[in-house]
Amino acid sequence: MQDNDDKGTSLMYKVSQLAQNKFAIGVMAALFFGVLLGAPMHSTSAQRNVDFGTEKINQTTDLGTAGLVETVTQIINVGLGLLGIVAVVIILWGGFKWMTAGGNEEQVSQARQIIFQGIIGLAIILSAWAITQFVISSLSQATGTGNLSAPQN
Repeated sequence: MQDNDDKGTSLMYKVSQLAQNKFAIGVMAALFFGVLLGAPMHSTSAQRNVDFGTEKINQTTDLGTAGLVETVTQIINVGLGLLGIVAVVIILWGGFKWMTAGGNEEQVSQARQIIFQGIIGLAIILSAWAITQFVISSLSQATGTGNLSAPQN
């Protein structure tokens, strides 16, 4: 009986030590990342007018001069557009299977399932696009970079 009590108390002691260690590690990690992420914010304002020679490269290579946010917005729009095309192709494939089923109930039910899954996928893609546009426009208005949801030319 005494062994069970010792095992129970030692187990509780180990659990409490582990919880204290996790808390201490969490506090240290929060402080470390807080300093790590907060420090560059103060030093970037002193480096605004630094010329890294990218202007000459942009003129020579005739690459776009869009910023990172605009580029990411365009990549997201293109990616979601391609996913939308895939969803429409899946819906069309389901319609083709339905038309070629020849009255076979099993094939018709498979075709209905494909169409239903394609519609769900399309709804998810449209929702993702709407959420992305909302987040990007909210962030661009909050940071003062303008409306980035519209394609930039």
